[in-house]
Amino acid sequence: MLDNRFDPAAVEGRIYQTWLDADAFKAGRPERAGAEPFSIVIPPPNVTGSLHMGHALNNTLQDILCRFERMRGKDVLWQPGTDHAGIATQMVVERQLAERQLPGRRDMGRAAFVERVWAWKEESGGTITGQLRRLGASCDWSRERFTMDEGLSRAVAKVFVRLYKEGLIYKDKRLVNWDPKFQSAISDLEVVQVEVKGSLWHFRYPLEGGATYQHPVAFDEDGNPTDYETRDYITVATTRPETMLGDTAVAVHPDDERYRHLVGKKVRLPLVGRMIPIVADTYSDPAKGTGAVKITPAHDFNDFEVGRRHDLPMINVLDAEARLTLAGNGDFLDAAAPGPDLDLVLALEGQSREAARKAIVAMMEERGLLAAIEPHTHMVPHGDRSNVVIEPWLTDQWYVDAHTLAQPALAAVREGRTAFVPKNWEKTYFEWLENIQPWCVSRQLWWGHQIPAWYGPDGTVFVEETEEEAYAAALAHCVQAGIVSATEAEALANDPEKIGALVTRDEDVLDTWFSSALWPFSTLGWPDETAELKRFYPTSVLITGFDIIFFWVARMMMMGLHFMDGEVPFRDVYIHALVRDEKGAKMSKSKGNVIDPLSLIDQYGADALRFTLAAMAAQGRDIKLATSRVEGYRNFATKLWNAARFAEMNECRRVAGFDPAQVSSTLNRWIVSEAQQAGAEITAALVDYRFNEAAGAAYRFVWNIFCDWYLELAKPVFTGQDEALKVETRATTAHVLDEILKLLHPFMPFLTEELWARTGEVGPARTSLLALASWSATEGLEAPDAEAELGWLVDLVTEVRSVRAEMNVPAGAQIPLVLVGVDAATRERAQRWNDALVRLARLSSVVFADEAPGGAVQLVVRGEVAALPLAGVIDMAAEVARLTKERGKAEDDIRKVDAKLGNPDFLARAKEEVIEEQRERREAAEARVAKIREALTRLGASG
Repeated sequence: MLDNRFDPAAVEGRIYQTWLDADAFKAGRPERAGAEPFSIVIPPPNVTGSLHMGHALNNTLQDILCRFERMRGKDVLWQPGTDHAGIATQMVVERQLAERQLPGRRDMGRAAFVERVWAWKEESGGTITGQLRRLGASCDWSRERFTMDEGLSRAVAKVFVRLYKEGLIYKDKRLVNWDPKFQSAISDLEVVQVEVKGSLWHFRYPLEGGATYQHPVAFDEDGNPTDYETRDYITVATTRPETMLGDTAVAVHPDDERYRHLVGKKVRLPLVGRMIPIVADTYSDPAKGTGAVKITPAHDFNDFEVGRRHDLPMINVLDAEARLTLAGNGDFLDAAAPGPDLDLVLALEGQSREAARKAIVAMMEERGLLAAIEPHTHMVPHGDRSNVVIEPWLTDQWYVDAHTLAQPALAAVREGRTAFVPKNWEKTYFEWLENIQPWCVSRQLWWGHQIPAWYGPDGTVFVEETEEEAYAAALAHCVQAGIVSATEAEALANDPEKIGALVTRDEDVLDTWFSSALWPFSTLGWPDETAELKRFYPTSVLITGFDIIFFWVARMMMMGLHFMDGEVPFRDVYIHALVRDEKGAKMSKSKGNVIDPLSLIDQYGADALRFTLAAMAAQGRDIKLATSRVEGYRNFATKLWNAARFAEMNECRRVAGFDPAQVSSTLNRWIVSEAQQAGAEITAALVDYRFNEAAGAAYRFVWNIFCDWYLELAKPVFTGQDEALKVETRATTAHVLDEILKLLHPFMPFLTEELWARTGEVGPARTSLLALASWSATEGLEAPDAEAELGWLVDLVTEVRSVRAEMNVPAGAQIPLVLVGVDAATRERAQRWNDALVRLARLSSVVFADEAPGGAVQLVVRGEVAALPLAGVIDMAAEVARLTKERGKAEDDIRKVDAKLGNPDFLARAKEEVIEEQRERREAAEARVAKIREALTRLGASG
């Protein structure tokens, strides 16, 4: 006998272990050797990570597809693994060392530190994979990979070396996002923009040789100058005064009449004395600030591009810790003018950005060169883990020629070989790849794939897959260059320690996105030609978030096409939305609105959380997650459990050889037809990645059709005297319950697997776990006549219930239902289901008439008129007045929302979630108005 309730905590761990013991998730099962392959690579979570709601959504959707396709008979590989997460992991281990008062990273040295990180990884890393098991993820854990395991490391080295030798990887001096705390370049994804209340300083830069010009200071209505003043300077504005020390130009727009005649002239950089040109460049916006922009190519990404266009010097005035580095800085000193001002500036050596800023502003003010200070709120980049201001910094790094690699990736999507779902994300993909910049792939960390590049004594670089190959290439070069003799080279070749002193390896490691870009093929064994690679590449679909289209999706496309003979890494890319809080705000620790998926699993079970996420995963719409929604779907699980208990108590057991096509009663023909229809809807929706529609179809069938209608209508059968009908209905109930378990399994695997086992304790023995059972594929069960009859009954009772609710009919009031002018077939149908109608719609009787009685509310069901005589039951006039008042309130709400949404100032200032909330409020009010109008029409009032 089934327990009184379903207890997820008591079931989930046991069920998951059952799946593992049976190798249920293993790809390449012998019985599926000839089956169609279906493969997904998991977006590898950071080895330091723990399950958050984004992971829960992403992995739930992947698991739904994998379980669905596995049940459809395909050979499914869901490839799991974790990312080594360079900065995050290094930070975790360094923090641990500090907490334990052990020597720091630099004190212990690189080799010892890396060994320490590996030890941490084995002991504490990968917590998230255990948490994914709690979610029910059906990955093939026997194939779990790590981005720094031996096989993937070999793949990374091969890719780097090949790209280098093809001229697609090179070293260059460019600006990077520099984290002064970690002292490393970081990716754009690791940069967060923080709104800061700062200042905008206006500085005067004197024109060369005391030159003057007439600067307009007053204008007429048409914008024409009416007054001028003589100036011997040009004013620039900056939020970062300390960077002025590295200025190498002032830019003005070529069409700006105020400055056009100054283009080609020079200004003297205050404090430094460097003469810098005034250049014409469209980067300068005449309508912004003074229209003149200081250009610091070594400390601003936009300025860097201006500098390249005009061949400007690039002067780096900050060191790796973002402190001034001026003494001995040849680039800075070369064109500087010696004197007291320069001496004061040089005295700032080693000062932090903040201290230097204060000193420079004070010096400019003392010299009368500070024109103005304005309050200025702006976005400032910060490291997402270090929380320090990121410095655009000029440094030597390794780069990938992303522009060249992007061309095949663009073509693959344009030609439809890979498709985005929803399709609108293709535009984002195209825009980024069409404007792609060189990809900086080097990081100044110790944890990661060390770049396979070695430098000889003369600086020559040797890029090879192994140390042995690099040493051999270096020795050959040294002999050819006359650095060592052939005899010395032969001796060195047998003494690795001495070669190591002669040839040094690049200390940088690769960006973690470099190794994850190879994920779809490296996890399948590449560069070896493995059976898995041949069978499962390209993968079927990638499911990921929109925020890493640039960082991961596009790069996988580039690498896959380049290294897999032009074959795309995946056929489809499904981009899911964000999970927000119930008000539509992004979840963040600072807001205190983060919802922990593991807490929800503890409270409501994994199935409830999974079904909630699937039901709300509409394409292109963010999920507004409220705990109440998860609780609601826990109630759905309870509803199914109770339905199974009801079936068990009424002896609804599976029957060997049961054929649903042979049932004869209208009720049973209707339910097997509805089950087939539900299966078709769910299948079609999942094939098209319409997860919410699939979940909605499952929910409607299970709760509304099976539980609320079929079982309710079957109750009299179970207690009746017709034994043949009773036997058929019991068998049909058991059969449909089996179908429900199959259809719900991808969404609610624990509950359904448990019920599959428990309902299998009687009747024919189960031949497999539900996870490996065949998907519901029954055809030929359509029963239009049964649907016409039962559908009419369901619709009629639903309409009567709706009218009773809308009109405030007392719950205990039993009223007659009048069927008006119906034909003989409908009379017979009503008489057959008379008892059900009276019981389910709380009627006193069902009668027939040629015309509707006076004081009756009319309703139309499938083209036929029914009437509920409510005169005397409710005060019709008062009800009209009440509904009219309600309609007025709802219409007033619509007007208020329209006023807000029509206000450009509101749209500009309001947060995204507030605007969305207003739109939803309007939709709800519109729906309410439509309902009230319908009710008023039924009452004979003007709707």
